[in-house]
Amino acid sequence: MSRDAIVRIENLSYQYPRSPGLVLRDINLSIHKGEFLGIVGPTGAGKTTLCLALNGIVPQFYGGRFYGHVTVAGLDTVETPIHQLAQHVAMVFQDPETQLIANSVEDEVAFGLENIRVPRDEIRRRIEWALATVRLAGMEEKHPTELSGGEKQRLAIAAALALQPQVLVLDEPTSQLDPLGSQEVFATVRELNARLGITVILVSHASEEVAEFVDRVALLSNGELAGLNAPSQIFAQADLLPKYAIRPPQVTRFYLELRNRGFDPPSIPVTLERAVKVYDHMRTQIELKPLAVPEIATAEPPGSVLFSVRDVEHVYPDGTRALHGVSLDLREGEYVGIVGQNGAGKTTLVKHFLHLLEPTSGQVFLDGQDVTNLEVSELAQQVGFVAQNPDNQIFNTSVEAEVSFALRNLGIGPAEVAQRVEESLDTMGLVDYRTWHPLSLSKGDRARVVIAAVLAMRPDVLIFDEPTTGQDYLGARRILDVSRQLHQAGKTVIVITHHLYLMPGYAERVVVMGKGIILLDAPIREAFHDTALLEHTFLAPPQIVQFAQRIASRENRALPVLAPEELAACFAKRKGAG
Repeated sequence: MSRDAIVRIENLSYQYPRSPGLVLRDINLSIHKGEFLGIVGPTGAGKTTLCLALNGIVPQFYGGRFYGHVTVAGLDTVETPIHQLAQHVAMVFQDPETQLIANSVEDEVAFGLENIRVPRDEIRRRIEWALATVRLAGMEEKHPTELSGGEKQRLAIAAALALQPQVLVLDEPTSQLDPLGSQEVFATVRELNARLGITVILVSHASEEVAEFVDRVALLSNGELAGLNAPSQIFAQADLLPKYAIRPPQVTRFYLELRNRGFDPPSIPVTLERAVKVYDHMRTQIELKPLAVPEIATAEPPGSVLFSVRDVEHVYPDGTRALHGVSLDLREGEYVGIVGQNGAGKTTLVKHFLHLLEPTSGQVFLDGQDVTNLEVSELAQQVGFVAQNPDNQIFNTSVEAEVSFALRNLGIGPAEVAQRVEESLDTMGLVDYRTWHPLSLSKGDRARVVIAAVLAMRPDVLIFDEPTTGQDYLGARRILDVSRQLHQAGKTVIVITHHLYLMPGYAERVVVMGKGIILLDAPIREAFHDTALLEHTFLAPPQIVQFAQRIASRENRALPVLAPEELAACFAKRKGAG
């Protein structure tokens, strides 16, 4: 173990009460003072449990069987009270609603500082700095419940940052943030790490950001430490990553694909800047093929108008103006992605489709009928909605009961209910969990329960609000593959997401929103390559799009690609090159 280690984990194994087996298995890990450590791994790998062992919540709160030793800043996490450990270790959870307790944004940030007796003037300074850092300045007086999901996450991060702890533990802290918001948080945490010497431990599926910012990556799988190395070593192992359901950065996938096609890159980069340098090194050996990428399609989509939104304004009771005269047509059989910054009005817009909200002014029509004249229960049979926070839609005591609840209330016969439940559980990979209480599952699995319940209704329209939040790469793909199957079966699919890199191959059309208005409505290739507009709404195009544009500027040629494999297919070996 390193002498300057601020975190020491020795032979750690852990089993939750009434759990069938160990969640962590014989982990040995030393984290250096001032280090930025990334933790990656598939859902269920034990990442969150490992984080909870660093602040004493495991085992002091949960109980269970705890083996080995964990010390943080010299304090044993089993023997030291949680409130004392909290002065050294701050943690941001994946679900912000589990840790927001105050009546205003300002009070939330001040709460922890007041409890450790920070002077008043310093509290004020830290509140202003932390809120500005996460783009919540001006919202000091708002109640946390009035914030969007992403804004709540930014508030939780601000409260932790304000403490300026010795160790900052972040469990999927950016899963609900827009891409530029995520980058800002990563950059801010990196600055705190470098300037103040705060040790940062980050759990994340965001491989591009992890590769760029962290010093080392710890790979967990089935509760075991399967790998520990620099990002350039972990993410470039083509044979290792699929085994552990880890998505490499998109530029890494591009160079791995080039190598599979017989090219010989001097190295496999894991960051955008390094990828550009490797490309410059290879330019004498490779050349672009003519007409190698698809043209941007602008054809009118098929199908009649399903939803028609006309000049919709929406003002919340607190005065927040969420929509400003939005007009939009969505057609039957389309697959549409709605993207935009946190608080852009995306969720507010789609809630009007289900009469969950009424326009302050304007109208929303479904098949020519004003939705305000339709009952929510009536709409729910035609339009399925998967909310951003699955816990808001779960209220039964078993997975099977949750999936069957709406069907039974509609008076559908037992045999039909059983068949639909079985199909939905199988589709979402939940057959083995049918008797489990939904709230005992991970957040990603709880989201799949909600989706299964919606699928069982067999609606004509499916609306997914951030369905991949909290999912590992395979989990996200499974959900989106289901959405594509539904689309191919004739369903209309609408997906709200920040994860732009997941949309190619699924969405055909993208609606970009910002500050309550529609900034762009275009085919996905056109939308993703309008980088100036995306950045205006705090979005960043997928890394491969950014890389393609850097190459295009060198070659004086447009490259409207959407995936690493598409870009790799654009190249051939230059004649005469070795």
